[in-house]
Amino acid sequence: MATDWLGSVVSINCGLTLGVYQGEVLSVDHASQTISLRQPYHNGVKCPLPEVTFSAIDIKELKFLDIQNIVNQPSTGQGAATESSFIPSARHGQSNRVSLPHVTSSGSYSSSAPITILRRAPAGSSNSRGAMQAAQKKNSVRNGGPTRTRDDECFGGGTDENMGADFDFEGNLALFDKAAVFSQIEGTAGQSNRAPHHNVQGDHKPLSYRHDENILEAKPVIYRQITVPQHEGKEYCTADGSDKRERKWRIFRNESNNSGLVVPSIPYELHKRLLAAAERWGLSLERRLETTGVCSSQMALTLLGGPNRLTPKNVHQRPTVVLLCGPHIQGAQGVSCGRHLANHGVEVILFLPNFVKMQESVTGEVHLYTRTGNKQVASVKDLPTSPVDLVINCLDCHENPMLREQSWYQSAVDWANQNRAPVLSIDPAIGGPHQTVEAKWTLSLGLPLPLAETESRVYLCDIGIPKLVFQEVGICYCSPFGCKFVIPLHTP
Repeated sequence: MATDWLGSVVSINCGLTLGVYQGEVLSVDHASQTISLRQPYHNGVKCPLPEVTFSAIDIKELKFLDIQNIVNQPSTGQGAATESSFIPSARHGQSNRVSLPHVTSSGSYSSSAPITILRRAPAGSSNSRGAMQAAQKKNSVRNGGPTRTRDDECFGGGTDENMGADFDFEGNLALFDKAAVFSQIEGTAGQSNRAPHHNVQGDHKPLSYRHDENILEAKPVIYRQITVPQHEGKEYCTADGSDKRERKWRIFRNESNNSGLVVPSIPYELHKRLLAAAERWGLSLERRLETTGVCSSQMALTLLGGPNRLTPKNVHQRPTVVLLCGPHIQGAQGVSCGRHLANHGVEVILFLPNFVKMQESVTGEVHLYTRTGNKQVASVKDLPTSPVDLVINCLDCHENPMLREQSWYQSAVDWANQNRAPVLSIDPAIGGPHQTVEAKWTLSLGLPLPLAETESRVYLCDIGIPKLVFQEVGICYCSPFGCKFVIPLHTP
């Protein structure tokens, strides 16, 4: 009777734990109550083992599929199967029916030994115990070794037959278009609720911005915001930090990076007319001297070390500054700078020769400087012989270049050039044939003069001249200072 079912295609339902198996009946053993399937499918997936043996205790429902040679023929997707139900005697009283997937064909075979799926029978069931022992004995003889452990019974089946194949990393990575994805990320940065792009190369890439750029639309930047009448002289630009030493100094002062505005130089005659027009509108000489003294002293304090040098803990290391001043307005500006430096704890030494007659502005500034208690000398012999921290040069005069021929002027210049201290020149005159002090920094007022090409770094000071006063002398002016009163300049 059992031989009549050999070669039939059946579906065996083993419950939720073991699942559903389909395959061709290979053998039926009444003694051990087992059935073996060839080319089995487990839950619709081909098993890697060629044979599977089931015990009657595990079978909940058995169905015969009325499809001829379905294992050896490719699936056509046609024809529903008529099925008959067979419930084994060990599971009487149960009539669970489940829908079974169609079995698909496969031409691959495995050389592995068949697996026997057994289940522990309930206590007291002698028939089940005997059937299990018989099945284990038969399977042991078939496999040529001892019975499988319970771990193998639980986890030994259902492995993927493609597990042994190596993963193709290069082929899988080739499917990912990194350039297109990053291009899309950069193009859509900062934008939300945007539809995904299917063709990144064909889409228009939106503008992207850095963290220090404004996303609001602005007018184009005009870099030449200052124009002078009949300009044929030298031009400067606000510093962009291209010089390493200049960048270090600007970082030390916590200055922002300017945008390279063009600052033209003006001849001294135009500069003189500008100061005269400002004085007519109320910017008197005393106001200009005070503004120049404040700005130049602020720059000098920074050059001396700023907050790292001028602290209450460094009272034993007070910086020393020597002021070289002449009997003119430029000298009065230097005396004003020295007064502000002395008020900030700097030891100031003022050099000013004795003159029978000096300008009233110089006399007034010297009289106010004496109240600081700092030193004033009239001879170069009284100046320090050792290097000082800073020398401020205010010897030159725009109106009287003949002062350079006097002995006191030459002596002061020689002392400054022989002393190894750095030099800051305030409002220097346009170069001449005589020897001058070699300055490391030069501070111009309002607008720079066409100074000679030297190694000195040029800075510009805002002395408070209004915009309309510039227009009065024919200069179209827009302040390049930003949030500062002293800015660095460099030649383009």
